[in-house]
Amino acid sequence: MHIVGTQGKNYLLNALSDQDRHHWRPQLQMVQLTAGQVLFESGDPLRHNYFPATAIVSLLHILEDGACTELAMTGREGMVGISAFMGSNSAPCRCVVQQSGWAYRVRSDFVQAALENSIDVMQVVFRFMQALFTQMSQVAVCNRHHGIEQQLARWLLLNFDRLDTDTLPITHEKMANLLGVRREGITRAACALQDGGAIRYQRGHLHLLSRPGLQHHACECYDVVSTGYGLLQADSHPSGTLARASISAG
Repeated sequence: MHIVGTQGKNYLLNALSDQDRHHWRPQLQMVQLTAGQVLFESGDPLRHNYFPATAIVSLLHILEDGACTELAMTGREGMVGISAFMGSNSAPCRCVVQQSGWAYRVRSDFVQAALENSIDVMQVVFRFMQALFTQMSQVAVCNRHHGIEQQLARWLLLNFDRLDTDTLPITHEKMANLLGVRREGITRAACALQDGGAIRYQRGHLHLLSRPGLQHHACECYDVVSTGYGLLQADSHPSGTLARASISAG
């Protein structure tokens, strides 16, 4: 029995054991998230955790001048609000819905109790945390050492890994804000990817034309991050969907 409805599935929830999923099911509330919706501001108390099904959530660091940079993104492979399980009752960064969609919401105190009472739940959540930290550290390296074209290709691939479509509603300005670079740089990089046949950009919608082509333009950071999430599959519960569905399959 998977935790899944017509609104989509979350691989982390489906990696739980049958017994744990039976315990969790009554606590889960399916909610619709809209692009731009702020789930947490930095310092907000964490009362709920979100397990995206079709939505994508960005974890953002905001500077005093209002500039922001995306630290990581989370989609159907994981959860939002993990700091509640690391000795903190407040959000360390702003969490904003990047792509509209559905998510499962559950009280943080319930999830905390589940971690304390179930080794299986703890292992599943900690494996995701390791993959998330890998993404954060690799993004920091990528932003420091690689060009904008490589960064953009890596970022687009991670998005399409979490979507069931080859079309991403996004503007050059929003991509520039999330990557922490100038809009002109994104425009040049997107034109290069389009000239190479990897993508097509039209009226605020970016279309994936060739995944191999986009991977050719990306740096090794994409492989490091996707491999980190791939490890979740190898160790997940046999009855969970994560064991059979690769996030890097797109």
